[in-house]
Amino acid sequence: MPNETCTVRHINHTAIVVKDINDSISFYEDLFGVSSGPVEDIEDQGVKACLIKIGGTQLEIIQPVQADTGVAKFLENRGEGLHHIGLEVENIENALEILKSREVQLIDQKPRHGLSGTIAFLHPRATKGVLIELVQP
Repeated sequence: MPNETCTVRHINHTAIVVKDINDSISFYEDLFGVSSGPVEDIEDQGVKACLIKIGGTQLEIIQPVQADTGVAKFLENRGEGLHHIGLEVENIENALEILKSREVQLIDQKPRHGLSGTIAFLHPRATKGVLIELVQP
């Protein structure tokens, strides 16, 4: 398994951290003529989030609602902007096993529920500085 690859289908979403989710949704809807889905509270991540479908992919708009989370610290240190890329996989548990066998540093050892489906994050130190979220819809 050490030489096996973690096959991805496509980019599921690109996530953007914002200070005000409602203002940001209005901005993207007005600027690009797109429609957003509902704003959802994701309590275990301490954020409000919304998906905006654009063609075959999505923008995920996320606003921290708890000060002690990674997203809140990101916003405080770096400001609004690109947070992570969500890559869609067919079988997230298998993907995590392949990555573990290749000694890729993971944030999530096991999949969990997220806005786009079942998710798990890879540590940016293992992915050339990019926070990657695996997604199984």
